[in-house]
Amino acid sequence: MAVKENVNLTKNTPNKGGIFKFFREVKAEVNRITWPSKNETKKALIAVGVYILIYLILVGGLDYIFQNLFEWILRLK
Repeated sequence: MAVKENVNLTKNTPNKGGIFKFFREVKAEVNRITWPSKNETKKALIAVGVYILIYLILVGGLDYIFQNLFEWILRLK
C-alpha cells in the first residue's frame, strides 16, 4: 500500500542549473561522507589480507586434495 504525501510536482519544469547544479550537489554529498581514520583503514586492510590468505589456503588445499583424489581414482580403473 502506497503512502500518499503532499508532493508539489509541476510538469514541464525546465532543468535549472543543469550540469553545474549536479556537480555542486555531488560535492555537497561528498563533504557529508564520514571518512575512516588512518588507523581504521589499516585495521580493515589487515582483516581483508588475513581473510584472503585463509581463503587462498583453503581453496588451494581443497584443489590439491581433489586433484590427487581424482588421479588416484582414475588410476584404479
